[in-house]
Amino acid sequence: MPRSLLAWHAGTDLMDTPNKLTYRAAGLDLDLYEKSIDAIAPLVRRTHSPRVLDGFGGFASLVSLDFNTRLFARNFKHPVLVSSCDGVGTKLKIAILLNKHDSVGIDLVAMSVNDCLCTGGEPLVFLDYLAMSKDDPELTRELVQGISDGCLEADCSLVGGETAILPDFYAPGEYDMAGFCVGVVERDHIIDGRQIRVGDVLIGLESTGLHSNGYSLARKVVFDHARLQPGDFISELGTTVGQALLTPTRIYVRALRNILAHYPVKRKVVRGLAHITGEGLPGNVPRVLPTGRRARIRKGSWPIPPIFAWLQRLGNIDDDEMFRVFNMGIGFVMIVSRYYTDSVLRQLDESGYPAHVIGEITEGEPGVDLLA
Repeated sequence: MPRSLLAWHAGTDLMDTPNKLTYRAAGLDLDLYEKSIDAIAPLVRRTHSPRVLDGFGGFASLVSLDFNTRLFARNFKHPVLVSSCDGVGTKLKIAILLNKHDSVGIDLVAMSVNDCLCTGGEPLVFLDYLAMSKDDPELTRELVQGISDGCLEADCSLVGGETAILPDFYAPGEYDMAGFCVGVVERDHIIDGRQIRVGDVLIGLESTGLHSNGYSLARKVVFDHARLQPGDFISELGTTVGQALLTPTRIYVRALRNILAHYPVKRKVVRGLAHITGEGLPGNVPRVLPTGRRARIRKGSWPIPPIFAWLQRLGNIDDDEMFRVFNMGIGFVMIVSRYYTDSVLRQLDESGYPAHVIGEITEGEPGVDLLA
């Protein structure tokens, strides 16, 4: 797992002068950096499947697409690679305020692997990028703990990463994260929305809350407008402000993989898949709709988590703005053939993923009609 320091070339003093300036004096302690690497090594290795051919610490990672073992065999006729990248956004500000960093790594993994799912693909490997003002082994370990937990939940191997120590770029205590996922899908099993038909049903899988979107507005409402503190207890949420805002993004990999594996001809059952992130249902569902197909979604057809009503009341936010900014309780949408709706819902329930029929496909230009 290659990790390096990006501020300057690692391994030598900055310059030879009578003052003996060193890399450490400039803010980069290579001995501390090695402690960070040692701390995260077991968190990385625990995610490796038999696909991963190399160990830890090289310049690049080797992953096999096909291998023949009874438990893990995946032999593709025409494998197509799927890739995506994303970050966590200003949700990290909440983690920094609370000094709690062990769950935002789950968000990081979720944002990329859930995107990969929208092709019908299976996430294989994940790489991370961490940037901070100074080397902090404990902070690095906490962040990678979350990434490792997310990768285990997504059945995805953490195979690479980069640690950037940028003392003149980030304020003390601040950091940023980015994630990169590579997956694979059989060409004949790609789900791209082209098979969506009038009368198909939209199944919405529940979110765990805000996930990782809309935090610029949420933070402004909660901290600037309402002047609440992260430790304030909110009775209608049953938890503190900080805990409610830090709830990790749900990862939908196992639910989707189980369903797709159940049907030999995937696209006859599952016609389209949408990860509901920034711009909510109105902005994400149309991304998978072909020409001549429109989605009709009925408000009230699923339970909206209390955090959304709480934010709306605190900030006096219009309904349209709420649905445009937040997921409003639906983190992922499946567009399925009406004939298979009950079967898909049953499997989701058995897998522990609450889901609801939230609408249907009609004729019209690609878009979403939200009906009261």
